[in-house]
Amino acid sequence: MRITGSTVLITGASMGIGAAVAREFARHGATTLLAARSAERLRRLADRITADGGTAHAIPADVGTLDGATALVATVTEDHGTPDILVNNAGAGRFTHLDDTTPEEFAHMAAVPYLAAGYLTTGLLPAMVRRGSGRVVNVNSPVSRVVWPAAGGYASARWALRGLTEGLRADLAGTGVGVTEVVPGEVTSEYFTNNPGSAENLPAVSRILPRLSPEQVARRLVYAVAVERDEVIFPAALRLLAAQARLTPRLVARVVAAGRPRRRTP
Repeated sequence: MRITGSTVLITGASMGIGAAVAREFARHGATTLLAARSAERLRRLADRITADGGTAHAIPADVGTLDGATALVATVTEDHGTPDILVNNAGAGRFTHLDDTTPEEFAHMAAVPYLAAGYLTTGLLPAMVRRGSGRVVNVNSPVSRVVWPAAGGYASARWALRGLTEGLRADLAGTGVGVTEVVPGEVTSEYFTNNPGSAENLPAVSRILPRLSPEQVARRLVYAVAVERDEVIFPAALRLLAAQARLTPRLVARVVAAGRPRRRTP
């Protein structure tokens, strides 16, 4: 797929992976539409991309709500037309045991990433299909392949996003619109600062996986879109773990649960 001259809508673009993805697409000549709740962060990122010779537009939006996502689709379509590429990157949620998770927090984790991706995809997809071209990119988590203790709510949303991805692949076959799922390992970003307590609930097996920078993820994502890859799981150790989980899910579950976080006491 040609990146230069394309229009790319990126959610969760104010920091971390989303910001790096926006810079990488802009570096390759794409017009980037930056969506997130933080207007100030988006403005600074758009200014930086413009200063570096790229094209970026900041569009503050809360994609975790139906009204917010619908308004974003309307604004983008009216001002920029239907994007060539939609990157569903927005994500939220702490790693906690389900009995430590409130209904409100569970709903928030379902809203972003799963419902947000669903709202935007269904809002933009009809025009993409009519045009006969485009690509939907869903940025997912390793927990969508292997679930560890103290991540039940987060895992539920990520497995739902995986199901959405598979459903899109089945529905879009032959339409000219493609789907890419990107599953990176642990990334050095502000996630753990913004979600206190989550780092302590990572599985012990994660220590053997190299940590990735947002820029590394962005490069792999943009390349995957360019060559129209369906699925990208990295680093290699995570890809092997995910493959093994398909073959021996119970064994991998026991391995991942080893050294599990200590449960809270009543």
